[in-house]
Amino acid sequence: MRLKDYAYYENNNVNLYYGNCIEILKKIKKDSIDMIFADPPYGLSNNGITCKNGKMVSVNKGEWDKSKGIEEDFKFHNQWIKACQRVLKPNGTIWISGTYHSIYACGYALQKNKFKVLNEISWFKPNAAPNLSCKYFTASHETIIWAIKESTQKHTYNYKTMKHGDWHKKDIIKNEDKQMRSVWSIATPSKKEKLFGKHPTQKPIKLLERIILSSTNENDIILDPFTGSSTTGVVALQNNRQFIGIDMEKEYLNLSIKRIHNI
Repeated sequence: MRLKDYAYYENNNVNLYYGNCIEILKKIKKDSIDMIFADPPYGLSNNGITCKNGKMVSVNKGEWDKSKGIEEDFKFHNQWIKACQRVLKPNGTIWISGTYHSIYACGYALQKNKFKVLNEISWFKPNAAPNLSCKYFTASHETIIWAIKESTQKHTYNYKTMKHGDWHKKDIIKNEDKQMRSVWSIATPSKKEKLFGKHPTQKPIKLLERIILSSTNENDIILDPFTGSSTTGVVALQNNRQFIGIDMEKEYLNLSIKRIHNI
């Protein structure tokens, strides 16, 4: 199949593709992407329970989020990261989010494929849901790895924007006019961000704003191989970037289109 055979939606600055990201990434031009944000499956759909809006609910999100065991899960992460590596420009960077269920496998795959890790970000959630079992610490953060494809290349880092932006108005950890640190306090998505529906692992706009404004410039091409409801795309378009999103669920691609039309 050709790339256009996977096309689901497009306009001047947005292309959404339906299908397996590993297969679709093989069709995208080599060395063409400036930045990738990836929020791969964490493998958490194990018939457990979690807390949502103060209620006990199933942790299951879908077949796509079920773990296949340590070896198979790592094989998957290694495959999609390798596919992303091919399409990134030599100075292109990738951001990968995850919890302890997935982030160590992703970090190892990055190192195996000779990426250089630039930073490890701790995304602290001040409004994190409580732990219902009372047997563990409340999970109130996720880890985000930022890495560059080729260590000899100069990556984009908009230092002044990160240092002098008004991030401190919403982030209790950020000090005004001081260097941006690697711990970010950002609340989970608000109801307003779920106006047209919701994705079970939807990321907040404020998180993607910081990622995109720190590591890309206007007109750069940003790709999200697990686009979901396309928070990455929404923020990319709001800030004059181009966007490519890939997902295996039409439900979430349709949600992405509604959010994109609403910009």
